[in-house]
Amino acid sequence: MVKQQQKPTEPLGTKHYVLGIQHLFAMFGATVLVPMLTGLNPGIALLSAGLGTLLFHFITNGKVPVFLGSSFAFIGAIITVIGNNPENIPLAQGGIIVAGLMYLIFSALVYWLGVERIKSLFPAVVTGPVIMVIGLNLSPTAITSAKTCWPLAIIVIIIIIAVMCKEKSFFKLVPILFGIAAGYLLAFVSDVTGLTSAWNLVEGGKFLNFTAVSQANWFINMGDFHMPKFDAMAITLIAPIALVTFMEHIGDITTNGMVVGKNFFQSPGLHKTLIGDGLATALAGLIGGPANTTYSENTGVLAVTKMYDPRVLRIAAVYAIVLGLFSKFGSVLQTIPTAIMGGVSMILFGMIATIGLRSLVEAKTDFSKSRNLIIAAFILVLGLGFSNGVDIKVAGLVLNVSGLFIATVVGVVANKIIPENS
Repeated sequence: MVKQQQKPTEPLGTKHYVLGIQHLFAMFGATVLVPMLTGLNPGIALLSAGLGTLLFHFITNGKVPVFLGSSFAFIGAIITVIGNNPENIPLAQGGIIVAGLMYLIFSALVYWLGVERIKSLFPAVVTGPVIMVIGLNLSPTAITSAKTCWPLAIIVIIIIIAVMCKEKSFFKLVPILFGIAAGYLLAFVSDVTGLTSAWNLVEGGKFLNFTAVSQANWFINMGDFHMPKFDAMAITLIAPIALVTFMEHIGDITTNGMVVGKNFFQSPGLHKTLIGDGLATALAGLIGGPANTTYSENTGVLAVTKMYDPRVLRIAAVYAIVLGLFSKFGSVLQTIPTAIMGGVSMILFGMIATIGLRSLVEAKTDFSKSRNLIIAAFILVLGLGFSNGVDIKVAGLVLNVSGLFIATVVGVVANKIIPENS
C-alpha cells in the first residue's frame, strides 16, 4: 500500500471543522433513515452514532478514520420485534445490546487466531471484488435518489467534479460540501422563482419542505429514552445478525485501509476495531438507537478528499451528537432534496467500487489464471445477485443474510480450496 502523508500532529484548524461538516452530510441521510423505517427515534440514532463513533476511536487509539452510523442489516429484525407497538422498543434494545456483545466474542477469536492468519483469508483477489460489491450494491440507492430530479442531481455532480479538479484550492478538500450547498441554493432559487413548479421537476411543485423544521422540538424529548428489556425471542431474532455484520466489518475496515494506505488489521488490530464496533452497537441499544456499523459513505468522502485525519471524523461525531440533542437543527438537514444526495452518492459509491479495482491493480492480480477469475466471478455474481439478501428459516425464524456476507464467505472458501497453479 502507498502510505498516506497526512501529518497527524497538524494543529486543528478551520478546514478540519469544515471537513467534519462534510462527513456529517455524508452519513446523515442513511443514519436517520433506519430509525424512520423501524420506529426508533432519529434524534437518538444521531446521538448514538456520534457517541458510538467517539467510543470506537477511543478503543482503536484514534487511528482508524471511520464513522459509525445506523446499520441497515438489522432493519427487518427490528421491525419484526417492534411491529406497530412502540412499547416493544425496549425489547429491540435488548437484542441490539446482545448483538453488540457478540462482537467481543468475534474479537477474542480474531486475537487468538492471529492477524496473519486472518489476513491470509483475505488476499487482494478476495478483498478487491468484495470492496467493489460494497460500492456497487449501494449504487441503486444513489440512482433511486438521483432520478427524483435528474437535472438537479447532474448539476450537483458537475459542480463536485469541477471542484475536485481545481488545483491548489481549499474547496478541493470539500467538494461534497460545496456540491450540496450549491445544489441547495439552486433548489431554493428554483422554488422562489417558480421554476420548480413550471418544469414539473418534483412531485408537489417544490424542492424544499420546511414542515419538519417547524414541527420539531428544540431539544430531544427525554421521554423517548427507554430502559432495555431482555427477551429471548427478540434476542434470537436480532443478535445472530452480528454474524453477518462481522463479515461486513472486515470488508469495511479493509476498504478503509486501502483508501488510507494503512494496515488496520495490524495496527490498531482487527480485534480492537471489532471491540469498538461492538461496544458502539451495545451503547446504541442501551440508549435506544439502532445498531451501529462502519459507514461506506464516509469512506467514500476520504477517497474523494484524500484527507485521512481521524480527528475530522471525531469532529463529525460531535456534530452528530449536537444534532441529536437539538432536534430543530437536525430537522434542517432533512430538508436537503433527495436528488442532491443522489448526485453526491453516485460519486461516493462509485469511488468505493473503483478502490476495489485499484487494490487488484496494485497487487498485480493475474487474471490469466482461471482460479482468480473464478474467485472474483463468485464474489461479484453472488454479492450483486443477492443484493437484497437471502431469507433463511432457522427454527421457525426468518433471518435475512446479506449478499455481501454470502459473497465474502464463498470467496474466502474458494481462495482456500482452488489450487494456486490452476
